[in-house]
Amino acid sequence: MKTDFPANAGRRRLLAGSAGALAAAGLAHRALAAQPAAVGTPSGAKPLPPYAAWKRPEAMIVHSANTIETRREAFGSGVVTPVRQLYVRNNLPAPDESIVQDPDAWIVEVAGVQRPATFSVGQLKTMGLQTLAMVLQCSGNGRGFFPEKPSGTPWQVGAAGCVVWSGLPVRQLVEHCGGLDAQAVFMTGTGGEKLPEGLDPNTVMVERSVPKEAMQDALLAWELNGEPIPLAHGGPLRLIVPGYTGVNSIKYIKRLAFTQKQSAAAIQQTGYRLAPPGQKGSPDQPSVWAMGVKSWINAPLASPLKAGPVVVQGVAFGGLHGIGQVEVSIDGGKHWRRAELVGPDLGRYAWRQFALAVELPAGEHVLASRATDTEGAVQDEERPQNAGGYINNSWRDHAVTVQVHA
Repeated sequence: MKTDFPANAGRRRLLAGSAGALAAAGLAHRALAAQPAAVGTPSGAKPLPPYAAWKRPEAMIVHSANTIETRREAFGSGVVTPVRQLYVRNNLPAPDESIVQDPDAWIVEVAGVQRPATFSVGQLKTMGLQTLAMVLQCSGNGRGFFPEKPSGTPWQVGAAGCVVWSGLPVRQLVEHCGGLDAQAVFMTGTGGEKLPEGLDPNTVMVERSVPKEAMQDALLAWELNGEPIPLAHGGPLRLIVPGYTGVNSIKYIKRLAFTQKQSAAAIQQTGYRLAPPGQKGSPDQPSVWAMGVKSWINAPLASPLKAGPVVVQGVAFGGLHGIGQVEVSIDGGKHWRRAELVGPDLGRYAWRQFALAVELPAGEHVLASRATDTEGAVQDEERPQNAGGYINNSWRDHAVTVQVHA
């Protein structure tokens, strides 16, 4: 599967995030953070870490303090994922909460442009605004379906969400700085996490490079679903690279540089590489950049079901492209029927809801979905084999088996 940014990618224009879309999020994380944690944490489950304690415990699977997954049944039927049930993946511990207390004071350095400069978030807010809906998905989402169990969090489908970001278009910031250096090939973002002392920074720092073309649609974002970005999701400022996996959307961004070479950080050079099974990552292997076309079913999940009518529903997205169609099978892929795309279309980087009304007779049924993007690429049947368990878009892996009684 191709993971590089296509050379002919067109410039993305403004995707206006409607007030309705923001309202659909149904959230105000500041207010929620002040409320006591909700009841309903499953018995024996790990508690939410303090920096994410405001999330809905009954909607989350806490793998570790830095890896928190959305339960499949918690996605519901909306388009926009509420922040209270959005997954969390941090490669380093989150910085101190104090950095989001005065978000406008956060400073980001811009390099590799004709006029390098530093800007506060407050200054960025005076330079422009764009709102963009997109799928945020961890590179390892679906790793839990790999039978060889690669190292890393065994995500199922819940390391993903469709959210709305607001901030300054990177291309507009570059224009303000006089344009790119002639030698620029990559856009490189550096995170503002506190690094452990006594180590080579390149071994632990979160710094990722993507092709410079990605800047056309990228944002320096300060709002998530209409609210200031919380610490757990990269506030006060996050680089947003739509169509790419989440590791490329750098949290707590402190430096944005346009560079001739990819970052020397281990997370770029050897981490997040599509290494063959049994091999270690290396710079000559494809980097985990763009996402492919993918879908999965979110309902029905519970068994047993009563025989009769049911609506099979789920979500589909195309990475760098929009969704053209989604098909649903109730017999494990032997026969397919075209589903309806429902709900608002929030742009090519967002996911689409799909639904198909079917009759399920008594017995066992394997429900599967298969998406096709607007460029004609069809969701893969089998997972891409790689050592890290990355970019699993297999429709067969994501199928659901349900029992139906008369």
